[in-house]
Amino acid sequence: MPIVTRLVGAVAVLWASATATFLVLEFAGGDPVENMLGGGVGISTQEIRDAVRRDLGLDQPFGTRYLNYLHGLLTGDLGQSYQLRRPVTAVISGQIGATVELALTAALLAIVVATLTGVLITSRRRIANAVVQSVELLLISTPTFWLGIVLLTVFSFTLGWFPVAGAEGPQALVLPAIALALPLAAVLSQVIREGVERAIEQPFVTSVRARGVSEPRLEFVHVLRHAAGPALNVAGWFVGALLGGAVLTETVFGRPGLGQIALQGVVNRDMPIVMSVVLISALAYVVISTLLDVAQRLLDPRIG
Repeated sequence: MPIVTRLVGAVAVLWASATATFLVLEFAGGDPVENMLGGGVGISTQEIRDAVRRDLGLDQPFGTRYLNYLHGLLTGDLGQSYQLRRPVTAVISGQIGATVELALTAALLAIVVATLTGVLITSRRRIANAVVQSVELLLISTPTFWLGIVLLTVFSFTLGWFPVAGAEGPQALVLPAIALALPLAAVLSQVIREGVERAIEQPFVTSVRARGVSEPRLEFVHVLRHAAGPALNVAGWFVGALLGGAVLTETVFGRPGLGQIALQGVVNRDMPIVMSVVLISALAYVVISTLLDVAQRLLDPRIG
């Protein structure tokens, strides 16, 4: 039954995301045909504009456009980009790889940094704990785009160690991944550390130590397993922040990806592009959150 509830909830989230985006773009003002052809006198006649509007289906009633869009989603047809005049699937497939690469790298880096700081720095090391918490507070308070600009200024413009823009080679991935990962790691580290501090006081720790288990194994195997539950509770926030931060990061570092085409789609009111990016983000959120929920249940069978 919980699985069925999860699936129903996933479908509801995807439908709500598609509907909300459709409504926002529909009532945002402006005309996508005007954006596509330009508003200058003599550039296009009213007949041409009307023909383009009919070709895109924009002359149909609101309800018909909405139902046609939902039907297209159910049949796997994401439509055609108003601006690029290409199938949306072709546009997204050419950009999604760069976004996945950035998101996975940043997620892995954030988890590694948060785990190391969360486990190794506890209340038993008060000075180190105070320093790490101050750095975490600074990172949490720092916008991703500002952190990216600082990294570019120091390591690209001044030192010349990394490319300023683009996605050519592993070096171009380093600074964007760090800029995206550090604020996420700061929040996740606090959650893990609180879980470690609570777990370290539990009776099982005394039993494990009595068996002669080394301190690193105790902390990274036994204690971390008990501290991972609270960290998985913020999985939804983590995934959302990762997806949202990727858009800003790609813009700051001039990287290709879904963030760039989503931004262009919003500016040009290219509805098929924008709604497809939103749906992909919602789908990623639902799938990853569900997998993490299952992982939490495996870590703690007491969760119903």
